Amino acid sequence: MIDLHCHILDAIDDGARDADDSVAMARQAEADGIEAVCATPHIRHDHDVRIEELAGRVAGLNAKLEQELVAVRILQGGEVAETAVEGLSEEELMLLSLGGGGWILLEPAPGPLDDSLLRRVAYLADRGHRTIIAHPERHLSADMFERMAALVEEGALIQATADFFLRENMAAGMLAMAEKGLVHVLSSDAHTVLGGRPLRISPALERLREIEWLAPHLGWIAETAPNAIVSGDPLEVPFEPRI
Repeated sequence: MIDLHCHILDAIDDGARDADDSVAMARQAEADGIEAVCATPHIRHDHDVRIEELAGRVAGLNAKLEQELVAVRILQGGEVAETAVEGLSEEELMLLSLGGGGWILLEPAPGPLDDSLLRRVAYLADRGHRTIIAHPERHLSADMFERMAALVEEGALIQATADFFLRENMAAGMLAMAEKGLVHVLSSDAHTVLGGRPLRISPALERLREIEWLAPHLGWIAETAPNAIVSGDPLEVPFEPRI
């Protein structure tokens, strides 16, 4: 498995506190059967991330994990705020694409999903990039599922936060979202081992197995889609929104 959304680089945003935290996060991933993790620091106004330094940071963490005998590979990426995309050059977009495959992990602006997000998905498509919408389940509104379906129709994929499927106060809503065909990839969005969401995906996959029509597609969600995304291979979604 590949985790497409994780704040595993230390001291760069609100993620891992230090190198030991990064290594501990990678050990969590290894224990869950995750073989690769996309490092996706926040690309937005409140974090001073230097895009040109990401390759070196990723290489440094990979060297550290090899030294610590942790069998997890770190891939380059970024979680790009929707308000930031229009200010990025093509070179910067490729450096921030997940694994260099051209897909952009796009973070919606605070508040309910709105037409501005749809416009930015279309904007990125015009520049040759497909989009993955980061954790849209956090942007609650009465028409949330319809908004997600419109994004999918525009060519975007939906990334759901794996740990939310296990939380008592969120599991029902997450399963309803999946039932409607609005979950394409599962990611941890882990920030640290010191609290919050753990770096694991497989327990959420087991929850998705409860959805009868979706169960045959779990291999696509867990492996086919993430591998195609980071490699830049063609990817067709085997199901449509059920709105």
